[in-house]
Amino acid sequence: MSQWFRESVVYQIYPRSFQDTNGDGIGDLPGIISRLDYLEQLGIDVLWLSPIYTSPQDDNGYDISDYQDIDPTFGTLADVDELIEQAHARGIRIVMDLVVNHTSDEHPWFVESRSSKDNPKRDWYWWRPARDGMEAGTHGAEPTNWESHFSGSAWELDDATGEYYLHLFSRKQPDLNWENPQVRQAIYAMMRWWLDRGIDGFRMDVINMISKDTSLPDGHLTHGGLYGDGNPFFLCGPRIHEFLQEMHGEVFAGRTEQLLTVGEMPGVTVDEAVLFTDPERHELDMVFQFEHVGLDHGAHKWDRVPLDLRDLKASMARWQNGLAERGWNSLYWNNHDQPRAVSRFATDDPKYRVAAAKLLGTVLHLHRGTPYVYQGEELGMTNVPFPDENAFLDIESVNYYEAAMAAGLDSDTVLGALRVGSRDNARSPMQWDSSAHAGFTEGSPWAPLNPNYPDINAAAAVADDDSVFHHYRRVIALRHTEPAIAHGDFHMLAPDHPALYAYTRSHEGTDVLVVANFSGDELDLGGCLEDLYSWTGAELLLGNLATAESATAPLRPWEARILKR
Repeated sequence: MSQWFRESVVYQIYPRSFQDTNGDGIGDLPGIISRLDYLEQLGIDVLWLSPIYTSPQDDNGYDISDYQDIDPTFGTLADVDELIEQAHARGIRIVMDLVVNHTSDEHPWFVESRSSKDNPKRDWYWWRPARDGMEAGTHGAEPTNWESHFSGSAWELDDATGEYYLHLFSRKQPDLNWENPQVRQAIYAMMRWWLDRGIDGFRMDVINMISKDTSLPDGHLTHGGLYGDGNPFFLCGPRIHEFLQEMHGEVFAGRTEQLLTVGEMPGVTVDEAVLFTDPERHELDMVFQFEHVGLDHGAHKWDRVPLDLRDLKASMARWQNGLAERGWNSLYWNNHDQPRAVSRFATDDPKYRVAAAKLLGTVLHLHRGTPYVYQGEELGMTNVPFPDENAFLDIESVNYYEAAMAAGLDSDTVLGALRVGSRDNARSPMQWDSSAHAGFTEGSPWAPLNPNYPDINAAAAVADDDSVFHHYRRVIALRHTEPAIAHGDFHMLAPDHPALYAYTRSHEGTDVLVVANFSGDELDLGGCLEDLYSWTGAELLLGNLATAESATAPLRPWEARILKR
């Protein structure tokens, strides 16, 4: 089957924050439907929706209590059907978030599982007694010393049976036991049900965590010394390829639709990604890797360090080259779990925000792979200036602050790290116009709005032909019309230059050169690119600033150009 996604661009919607239509301050499905014309104008091919299933919303929908119904906060199944129909009429596919490493603790499966030790669904989750010789409930009695990704132990004692259940994330997100074939078959049946309903694929949340080392060893103690690192025992575990190949055979094989499967995989390596995305292995179309969004982390996520562009280029080139012959890359700066790209990878200087946002779009989208645009990225939305700890809503941020305070860390330092790295930055409401609440809602927004919305909003961007929005529209169109961008080889240039990001794409006699200046100073290309003279007469396909004197003229601050010969 044709790998249509090579010529496609995906747009991610975080439904809570996209568009509210009923005045409750929370985005909904009718709101998404009402903005499809905007997305069609942008030119994207696929919509990926963060979870809209029934959920207690402990982790904003990533704790699912019913996979085959819609949370009333967002709408109804009829609204989903309408969205599918309206999107398909515009040539836009719909991809759903699939969260099957864990469920909500309010899912009927878990309600049954926790009811007694001999319940038929007991083995649908990971249950274990306290350590030998220790009393359940005391520190250190947990079956392993693993730390949850949301702070604290990854095990929760359940008083009803006196045993612990595993939760790699929130205690309200118990991990499913994929070793049980009944669990897998129930999941596959649910996936087929959604495909039959008309969706076009799945983005699979932390899918490389579904296979655990069943011996459940302790991990090396982490930076705090209280808990151990369990990642080696559940990231890309012993049966992960078997499970994904089985999923492909049970769910996707034999279907005639053009579907998309992308797996979110923290810690995945290039070599592992080749195996996951090799079409002949029948696992996934592409993976989300996290190497490039971990380059500004020190000892852990909240230990932020300055980003060195040379490290970013080395990481991106490693993934481009590693998947050049087999497999496929996903390309992203932003998603619902990452701070805003222009604040993180470029500059917070308002003078350069527009140019920098355009530069980031240019650099990312011209790589080999399928680009993902996160809502508001096409406007150059920025991080939110959170005033204090009470402004943070995300469970990861709230838990970290509490744990850091309990450990005696400096509150100003912790708040500084949260302002830079919190997932709440990505989840502030979409900025549609300069009216009250940015046109997102007529009620009270569920999360803080960025106060810069009167200046940074979709209405202003669409009306301005020189905006970030229209630059993204033009970059997206290039992927549709220029085969070298969708299919060409990749070659990184000037890898050791601290401010220049440059590379070529080549396909069937056509060469494309991308040059970008990641600094506030002018940059002379002559001293950076050895064969610059050969591009002297090249066609300027697109730039992010007013037309330069020549295609090879010095780059102005935060300038990017795309040349073709």
